[in-house]
Amino acid sequence: MTDTDDTILTQLPARLKETRRVQGLSLDAVAKLSGVSRSMVSQIERGESSPTIATLWNLTRALQVDFAGLLDAAAEPARIETLRSAAVPTISNLGTGCRIRILSPPEEAGRHEVYELLIAEGGKLDSKPHTRGAREHLSVFEGTVDVTSADAVSRLHAGDTARYSADVAHAIAAVDGPVRAFLVVQDA
Repeated sequence: MTDTDDTILTQLPARLKETRRVQGLSLDAVAKLSGVSRSMVSQIERGESSPTIATLWNLTRALQVDFAGLLDAAAEPARIETLRSAAVPTISNLGTGCRIRILSPPEEAGRHEVYELLIAEGGKLDSKPHTRGAREHLSVFEGTVDVTSADAVSRLHAGDTARYSADVAHAIAAVDGPVRAFLVVQDA
């Protein structure tokens, strides 16, 4: 047996107990859900008994946790990914008078994209159709815009939100001054 094996066996009882408590389940509830006796669940949580693979499988299914994740030697620490303002990717060559800050992570491109739009007075963002079923959700924080989706047009003021088809030609144009808006693009 290696040190890693010993670490896993040492941490397993505490991980099972913590998982049960986080889910607000009693020993009785876990016993009923798993088919493992209450006394055996208690002994495993106290480190007095080592579960068989079958018993551990039944417990992880009852607790709805990943079998492999429960056995990982080290739990992943909580983390916050921070992107400072200067590091947020920006696109300045689309449309006229538009600056687009990309707020969503790169791995979301093509599925669920989030942008901050900064459009100068008289500026416009013209977009070709996205994939079939794509939709956009535009919330205006400052200024006034005209949103066009195919032949439909709607004027939005600060505080307004529009949801519209983006699988047709569409545009966002600043009206009477600069605009700051939040855009979510959802592809089907």
